[in-house]
Amino acid sequence: MVTSAHEGMHRIFQERPEILTPVFGVLGIALPEKAAVYAITSDATETRPIARHIDTALRICPSDGEDFLLAVESQERRDDRKEASWPYYVAYLQSKYKLPVLLLVLCRDRATAKWAAGPFDCGTRGWTVQRTWPLVVGPDNLPMITDARTAARNPALAAFSALTHANNRDCDAILDALDQALTGMAADASDYIYQFLDVTLGETPAGDKWRSIMGFVNYFPGRGHLMERAYLEGQAEGKAAGEAALILRLLEKRGILVSEDTRERITSCADLHTLTTWFDRALTVTASEDLFGVEADGVDGADAPAAGSQDATF
Repeated sequence: MVTSAHEGMHRIFQERPEILTPVFGVLGIALPEKAAVYAITSDATETRPIARHIDTALRICPSDGEDFLLAVESQERRDDRKEASWPYYVAYLQSKYKLPVLLLVLCRDRATAKWAAGPFDCGTRGWTVQRTWPLVVGPDNLPMITDARTAARNPALAAFSALTHANNRDCDAILDALDQALTGMAADASDYIYQFLDVTLGETPAGDKWRSIMGFVNYFPGRGHLMERAYLEGQAEGKAAGEAALILRLLEKRGILVSEDTRERITSCADLHTLTTWFDRALTVTASEDLFGVEADGVDGADAPAAGSQDATF
């Protein structure tokens, strides 16, 4: 099953190929800034019913040399099954696309990174038929970026620094530095990295920290990011109080001041349809009072009761 973390990693490599240059740089492999990146199928299933899925498979087209394939795996712990499946990925991709293949493994702890570096051999009786050497990015070779100026110069590398050091007790310093750096960036790039880390850090202490400092943005629709999770949880529970709290949190994160009268009106509303309308408006309004739309005769058009019904708000 493809998780949201794997999807997020796939998207950031494909849509922000410049992130590959510093990652390859720490591995001592030259990759030009100008390189086209194309996603290829990540299903390496053979004709028999043995499903093997590569987290991310990309075709890299550098400006200064031949194309190659990059298989990317995110590995949180040792898994001895990968010692057979990783060589399979490499051989399969090389056979199918007739291009050289590199395998990049992303790890969050030193023990996993040491194991993932291999080599993984296939052979017997003193003869090696195939040897696989993955490229590994982990805490030992990706620096901790805790300075906001350094993070601003290379936010993509800082994002990967946060991912590989997510289990480190000092990861909060990386996230704080990256948050400061993203504040001065163009909205499209900063929003992407905000959401990418929300998705890929997942339900970890580092993920909780990141969600506590990030605002509501929407770059990975349908992938379980902060706003979608909060909204869907509120809908599933069917509680107006949860919907009202979400509206207030969204306004707070957007820096919109909320008066006591407005807060009281939101929290006292028990009609989910009205609250949903206010939530939609909260995404774009510049003043909290604008949530309630154009009023006529003192009645809000959004939360006015339908004919023949009881009051929609209490």
